[in-house]
Amino acid sequence: MRIAGVELPQDKRLEAALPNLFGIGQTLSRKILLETGINPDKRTKDLTNEEVAKISKTVEKYKVEGELQAQIAANIARLKEIGAYRGIRHAKNLPVRGQRTRSNARTKRGKRVTIGTVRKEVAARMGTRSTR
Repeated sequence: MRIAGVELPQDKRLEAALPNLFGIGQTLSRKILLETGINPDKRTKDLTNEEVAKISKTVEKYKVEGELQAQIAANIARLKEIGAYRGIRHAKNLPVRGQRTRSNARTKRGKRVTIGTVRKEVAARMGTRSTR
């Protein structure tokens, strides 16, 4: 089954398959199925064409996939452009929501880079004295 340009897993329950779409979580998935009147325990492969059409029509009401990602990117670009604190944090690739960066934030800042002392050979070539 293909909705909003994304192929949904065939063997999953419908309630668990819909969150594969960017912008649809568990809560919205339940809401969509309640709105369409389709059993959430039904498997994706067992759906009829009419049920697929109902789900597609309901999902079109919400911003999902590329449209939502474009909106998020535009919001971030706007924050950077106006020089907001959050925009500056996005630009510097640092946590935006007040998390500490002294000891954590590894997922945002990347792998640790060790800054060590200058070795004797390198220091001799550069014309400086080493610290050892």
